[in-house]
Amino acid sequence: MTFRHLLGLPPTQRYRVPPGMRVYAIADVHGRADLLRPLLGWIAQDNAKRGPIGQVHVVFLGDLIDRGPASAAVLEILARGGETPGASYLLRGNHEEMLLAILDGETDSASAWLAHGGAETLESYGIDPAPYFDDVEALPAALYAAMPGSHIAVLHAMLGQVRIGDYLFVHAGIRPGVPLDTQEGRDLRWIRKEFLNSRADHGVVVVHGHTIAPTVQFRHNRIGIDTGAYRTGRLTALGLEGEARWTLTSRLDAA
Repeated sequence: MTFRHLLGLPPTQRYRVPPGMRVYAIADVHGRADLLRPLLGWIAQDNAKRGPIGQVHVVFLGDLIDRGPASAAVLEILARGGETPGASYLLRGNHEEMLLAILDGETDSASAWLAHGGAETLESYGIDPAPYFDDVEALPAALYAAMPGSHIAVLHAMLGQVRIGDYLFVHAGIRPGVPLDTQEGRDLRWIRKEFLNSRADHGVVVVHGHTIAPTVQFRHNRIGIDTGAYRTGRLTALGLEGEARWTLTSRLDAA
């Protein structure tokens, strides 16, 4: 038995992105287009500086919308595409889940959505949110009238998880002990304590957002990269290639 086992620590392991791949992950933009635009530029510069490679992937970990002032601009950037090197993957966060439910006519959680950043999203589309706090049933029609179809298509096309090599990318986390291919969507988008406190070996390193921390959280089984863009003015990207890991941060004074 090794000393690490005696301490109850997991055995050391090297986690890798497959050869010929470079990956960038961005979490919880939350309507901060002013931070996303420069960060995408720095990713392009960083990618060019590191030299040619077979494949480049950029993974957005969800919660692109709400709380910050420019959700419409963020969705427009992603709907247009072309601002990221290589292929982009968009994962669905809990905020996109709430908005999609409203677009589908399910307004049970509409009041919670409005109170937790949805009002700012409405304002970004030129909608006064005030009347809808008292009339949530009118929200779906108002949203469909204001949102371009390309933005709604982006929301519907979002994925639950993406695996690249030894890394699993999700919005919030996973349910420990549950096989990766049978994880519940709600856990992928909402889980906190059970995942964050787990020391289990998940068989992958889970890269996630959803839970704000002052700096990137590197743990043996997870990497949390939500640095609270909407309230701190810091939007962070994680870079991965082979066994290497690095970060890039777009920073402005907190809004």
